Amino acid sequence: MKIDNSVGSVGGVPSGESRQRPGKSSTPSSEVPSEKVELSSLAARMQEVEAALANVPVADSGRIAEIKQAMAEGRFQVDASKVADGLIESVKQMIASQARRA
Repeated sequence: MKIDNSVGSVGGVPSGESRQRPGKSSTPSSEVPSEKVELSSLAARMQEVEAALANVPVADSGRIAEIKQAMAEGRFQVDASKVADGLIESVKQMIASQARRA
């Protein structure tokens, strides 16, 4: 049995490089007119804030050092009810966000 690897035109769809995607023109990119985009003042301000926040550390290194020192000295106390409340609140938020998606 011989397998023919050639693929011809199927269902009226041309084969080879003569096909073009919808919305694409055959005009070379050097002839395509450029478009100008302008941002609103609010969008520009948002970019400034975003750039400023990129430089803010995610964790407070001073507070982390304090906690490490307290743990090393045995002064660090864990409030189990606060931990439990935080876990419950996290689960509530997660369930609420999943309900909004559905």
